[in-house]
Amino acid sequence: MLHRGAHPIIEFESSGKFVRSWGDGMFSEGKVAAIPEAHWTAGKSHYSAVYGPAGCASCGAHSVRLDPRGNIWVVDAPGHVVYKLGPDGKETMRLGTRNVSGTDTSHFNLPTDVAFGPSGDIYVTDGYGSARVVRYSPDGKYVLQWGTRGKGAGEFGLPHNLVIDRQGRVYVTDRDNQRIEVFDANGKFLSQWTGTGGISGLAITKDQRIWTGGVLRQLDGTIVGKLPGNPGGHGVAVTDAGDVYIAQLTGVVQKFVEQ
Repeated sequence: MLHRGAHPIIEFESSGKFVRSWGDGMFSEGKVAAIPEAHWTAGKSHYSAVYGPAGCASCGAHSVRLDPRGNIWVVDAPGHVVYKLGPDGKETMRLGTRNVSGTDTSHFNLPTDVAFGPSGDIYVTDGYGSARVVRYSPDGKYVLQWGTRGKGAGEFGLPHNLVIDRQGRVYVTDRDNQRIEVFDANGKFLSQWTGTGGISGLAITKDQRIWTGGVLRQLDGTIVGKLPGNPGGHGVAVTDAGDVYIAQLTGVVQKFVEQ
């Protein structure tokens, strides 16, 4: 898991027992901040980053994922970079240029999440600043991108999290437009699930269902279950056994066991 403070990457056993922590100096000290509505510009991001005294230690830590080989991927939103770490915690790949924003093929502008296709391709939601999804080959070479800011099909208000099913379909939570959008592996718009609310976190289960916050859905969007209290959370993770972890920005992680 990630937290915004000293040793921002923390590993626990499934029981909650602490294992190790590391990562000092890895993340930027910036914060993502919402722009007041009175200052919005049509077609532009509603978010910016603040640094210096307005920031905090490791505030850039935004998302953490494990790939099928046990590598650890972490996203530094205001640092504009995605790191791949080996199981030992050492950096083995970097996407983007640290502390340099951009909208070209080698930079991000406040990225939010990372996910992995069935062939090992890497997908990044470049969310707060650019409203796009960027796809890379398994060795980190740029492949393609899609998305622009808006409310239409295939557009994004804020692409905040994403997951990919076994068929290579990409599910993106468009948080500001309160929907989930579904694409093929090359960014072709397939469908959308509207009325989901402003979901922050997504996780896909071993049996190919998707947790959208505290709500479990089939791949067609049909609701098949809910967690008690319907906790939304900023991040969601699920184990092969079906246990669900919900991380809150308040510093609380909840574990739900399938029964």
